[in-house]
Amino acid sequence: MSNTSQHLDVAAAEEHLMRFLSVEGVTGHEANIAAAVSDALQKVGVPASAIRFDDANKRIPLPTETGNLIVDIPGTRPGPRLLFSTHLDTVPLCAGARPRREGDRIVSDGTTALGGDARTGVAVLVVVAETLIKHKLPHPPITLLFTVREESGLHGARELNLAELGGPVMCINVDGQSASDLIIGAVGQENWEVEIRGRASHAGVAPDKGISATMVGAMGLVEAKRAGWFGKVVKDDGRGTSNVGIFGGKDGKPAGDATNVVTDYAFIRGEARSPEAAFAKQIAEGYKEAFGKAKAAVVDHEGDTAEVSFSYATSYPPFRLDEDSAVVGRATRALKALGIEPNLLFSNGGLDANWLDKHGIPTITIGAGQAEIHTIKEYVNLPEFEKGCRIGVLMATLED
Repeated sequence: MSNTSQHLDVAAAEEHLMRFLSVEGVTGHEANIAAAVSDALQKVGVPASAIRFDDANKRIPLPTETGNLIVDIPGTRPGPRLLFSTHLDTVPLCAGARPRREGDRIVSDGTTALGGDARTGVAVLVVVAETLIKHKLPHPPITLLFTVREESGLHGARELNLAELGGPVMCINVDGQSASDLIIGAVGQENWEVEIRGRASHAGVAPDKGISATMVGAMGLVEAKRAGWFGKVVKDDGRGTSNVGIFGGKDGKPAGDATNVVTDYAFIRGEARSPEAAFAKQIAEGYKEAFGKAKAAVVDHEGDTAEVSFSYATSYPPFRLDEDSAVVGRATRALKALGIEPNLLFSNGGLDANWLDKHGIPTITIGAGQAEIHTIKEYVNLPEFEKGCRIGVLMATLED
């Protein structure tokens, strides 16, 4: 085992993790967990003057209590600045989580998710800072970044002001499960939505005078499925996935409110993902064409059709690191120093790394024990968490 990783206080690391798991902070409501992290960092020796918040929350298009938490740790030896990142927020299913230890796992009480995604990462970053300071380990300048609203769209990472970070040359993002897995890339996502404005009429007396927005929506989805744009998408020029997430009416209400009225409005929202940004857009265009065909197929007695407004926008871009890049090399060295054989992965889910890489900071994502995330069966694997902590310390202290 590497000399620097031997300095890890495993009991203290687990105490940090248990503490952070017990603090509620669902996406958009990160103020309490941010305060707990700031307090923990000051207790391990980080001066309050080195801890600050940016104003990303002012640019996020959803109500967000606080900006990203950013921490500066001065270097004790020369070298390019490193960035360590993770996210503060959890999914809403984690609200009210009560963590408890069960053997070599931390679990919830079975009524909520746990929040190991990514409170494991929050703990790792605090443990890295504590270990470096307590043992006076040599390291280059380091910035710690705790983002907000990752779970609801990677908003904190997207709205970063790079000038706040001090010019890091690479980033280690902690938001994975197995310590042996190194995520070097991920798909991008387009969010699409369609508004369908039909015409109401009495469904029994004059159904032919109505234009059913529900039927246009249903036929559009069937057409998208028939054309191969739904679910797993494999075409000659690309591959990806898509899903329909919302089919309803205005302001979260149902599409229609009575069986005897032809529905005059429907709203549908979905997503398209692909390793290639252009193909994710192509999937969205496939849905647009499908709803166009559905519009033409549903007419009233005079041949009029519904108004169909379709749009899509990038949620996050795809990325892929070169396997011989500096950050992949550094992570590989850290794992091998611990006797772990690296497993390079490409993710089908978005990460803060997607936006950090887009901002020009090559970012690798490492694991620290989170498992069965976003479910009431979620748990933290403590041996993997310990490995994640050791990897973090090693990546902070390796010679360039």
